[in-house]
Amino acid sequence: MINIWCKNDGKRHQVELGTTLGEMAAKWHIKGPVLAALVDHELKDLSYQVIVSQEVEFLDYGAADGRRCYIRSLCFVLQAVVRELYPDKILAIHHSLPSGLYCELLEPFKAEDGRRPVLFLTDEEIETIRQKMQKIIDDDIPFTKKRMLAEEAEAIFDGQNQPHKAALLRSTGVFTTNVYYLGKTADSFHGPLVPSSGLLQTFGLVGFNQGMCLQLPQMADSGRLMPIRRQSKIAASLKEYSDWCDIEGVRGIGNLNKAIDEGRAVQLINLAEALHERKYAAIADQIWQRRGEVKIVFIAGPSSSGKTSTSLRLALQCKVLGLNPKVLELDNYFHNREDTPKDENGNYDFEALGAMDLELLGTQLNDLLAGKEVEIPKFDFKAGCRRYEGKKLRLEEKDILIMEGIHALNPEMVPGVDQTRIFRVYASALTSLSIDENNNISTSDNRLLRRMIRDNRVRGISPEDTILRWSSVRRGEIRGIFPFQENADAIFNSALVFELPLLKYYAEPLLRRISQASPAYPEAVRLLKFLSYIFPLRPDEIAAIPPTSIMREFIGGQTL
Repeated sequence: MINIWCKNDGKRHQVELGTTLGEMAAKWHIKGPVLAALVDHELKDLSYQVIVSQEVEFLDYGAADGRRCYIRSLCFVLQAVVRELYPDKILAIHHSLPSGLYCELLEPFKAEDGRRPVLFLTDEEIETIRQKMQKIIDDDIPFTKKRMLAEEAEAIFDGQNQPHKAALLRSTGVFTTNVYYLGKTADSFHGPLVPSSGLLQTFGLVGFNQGMCLQLPQMADSGRLMPIRRQSKIAASLKEYSDWCDIEGVRGIGNLNKAIDEGRAVQLINLAEALHERKYAAIADQIWQRRGEVKIVFIAGPSSSGKTSTSLRLALQCKVLGLNPKVLELDNYFHNREDTPKDENGNYDFEALGAMDLELLGTQLNDLLAGKEVEIPKFDFKAGCRRYEGKKLRLEEKDILIMEGIHALNPEMVPGVDQTRIFRVYASALTSLSIDENNNISTSDNRLLRRMIRDNRVRGISPEDTILRWSSVRRGEIRGIFPFQENADAIFNSALVFELPLLKYYAEPLLRRISQASPAYPEAVRLLKFLSYIFPLRPDEIAAIPPTSIMREFIGGQTL
């Protein structure tokens, strides 16, 4: 017998050696549905057998790791149905949507254009897929895991027209790997699955753009679906990035690893930076075309999207066209600390729109548009108050004001200002590079790694603290940024195809410093496992990143 401390019920239990987590959850009547568990802060599926005394925390959909297990398992069900109905086609799960995941059905690979043509499905065909998914869920089929030689798994994936999945295995050089099965359907996933398909009762599948949206349950209520929201501008930006990855032959991590291994990292860096430069120039051209009308440029985006670098590089491009840009941070218009609203826990809510002095902002912008001179405040974050240090500003004929902040796309920020005088830009790291055909990379994870490196380098914040604060940051983004993305006149995608190999070089040592006793440890383990699939850049390759790159905002060495 061994002792198990269950965090869910706050009790110590004695169990026989080799008891599975699933057996414990059932015996102890843990509220659920239970999807997975943390064993000494490490994520395990419910078939895991305990052999030493440990702490166990069972997870439902309300936990981030529980949601990930649910989503991975639901993707497997979709994959199984697609394999049955369209055995010669490939399911590609590209990126997140406000309602779920964007998926496409792809034709066999065509070497002549470097891409796979998309198979367009009718609403009736999509409904057939959904019904067959529901049948698998109703039948409550178990997910099983088999350990096998890597070359055996490679042969399976090559035979299933999944070259990116096979290439990833080959690039990592592992000897053995896990392959999951749902009935006779085989696939690979980079984390545990739920015990059986019957736990996946809440899902939807609807036509979306060229493909489908796999609808997911709401975070706060796993019994209700996230509503469909169509965001054509974001979708177009992601499609553009995806097409560029296809052209460069780096659609999956396996291909990216191959390019780095072959010494093509600097070439990828140069091409990616050139693409960014073209995008900055294109946005500046849009502003210049409206130069008689637009006097203010607002830039918004989620945390670590590169808003500061975007504002500075866009200013350079505007200057090239003969405009005189002046950059100002919206953070200078925060209320004094004592006037900041508080959240439901009584803490200051700096992410809320009400944290800004909108009356002062609106008044000063109207004065500037009228040709008046104003004194610009400077917010002292240490003291928690605004100060006036004699900085004056007036907008002359060729002047254009560039301001960045998280609420810049919210129409409620400056409702009293003539909206035709404002040009809005949304910046975010909208990566659509995938791990393989049907395992996408989270744009949130991408930004978390960026922020962790910058916080540690510039602000002295530990990787642990960055991880623990991230859920609060994400809540603020979901509430105050993402609903207004489509208000943008232009979208700048700050993702770079070489950045994950770059971020690995800096983030991996930071993540390894987080102790197993820390509540941030499960997330550190998950991120380390994800990074383990990626080849890092070498210092000489990192040196090739130009000093004006967005990535320099996070790793240092920026000259803007």
